[in-house]
Amino acid sequence: MTSVLCTASATANDASKGASRDFQGRISLQNGFVLHSRPYRESSLLLDVFTLDFGRLRLLAKGARKSKRGLRSLLQPFVQLRLSWAGKGDLPVLTAAESIGETGIKLSGPKLFCGFYVNELLLNFLPSRDPHPEVFDLYRNTLDQLAADDGIERILRLFEVSLLGEMGYGMAFDREATSGQPIDAAKRYVYRIEEGPVENDERTADSVGGATLLALERKTLNDPDELQEAKHLMRRVINYYLNGKSLKSRDFFKQVTKSRP
Repeated sequence: MTSVLCTASATANDASKGASRDFQGRISLQNGFVLHSRPYRESSLLLDVFTLDFGRLRLLAKGARKSKRGLRSLLQPFVQLRLSWAGKGDLPVLTAAESIGETGIKLSGPKLFCGFYVNELLLNFLPSRDPHPEVFDLYRNTLDQLAADDGIERILRLFEVSLLGEMGYGMAFDREATSGQPIDAAKRYVYRIEEGPVENDERTADSVGGATLLALERKTLNDPDELQEAKHLMRRVINYYLNGKSLKSRDFFKQVTKSRP
């Protein structure tokens, strides 16, 4: 385990393994992940973190870029941390950080881009300072699956569906929206985002097979055609809720893949 104190007011010596709060607004040993970081002024970092009990919030890591204790290398994505901070305003100050375990979750190649994509979805869909322990567990499990499994398209689709459901945008895959009839694996449908799947025998850019819808419902996506249809469907749904905002991780991945021979 790697532990770094950021200021003299750090409370990492708290013997409790769970997070605690004192009357001065200090939070101690909160389980969390860094989703994104960027430089701030000459030596500090602004961190977007996702924590178990406090949800998504932004922290100021003073002096982290010039820390001689390896703080910057610790505050990386995909490393599960215990974080401590102080302050009641919009930008609390990180006071201590320690890793849980010796190393972070190892992602490389396409899996690394997938991890950044998952992080970006959380940054866009999670409301600020609103705890979502189910999403925290979903995120941690998704990172573990990405590290251990080569079925990254299936993992991403199921993460997207689960995240939207937890955020109140649940999708219906098992029944036709207008008739209420069970989805037929042999038929085709158009997915109306505010309603659900509507039967349509025409094979259009927006149509999806009943088999794909049922595979999403049962979490059994494996067939290549179903994976491709599910990818197009979920991209359309996510773009709808992003209201035209593009995802940098998608754009960067496209640039990298185009540059490869």
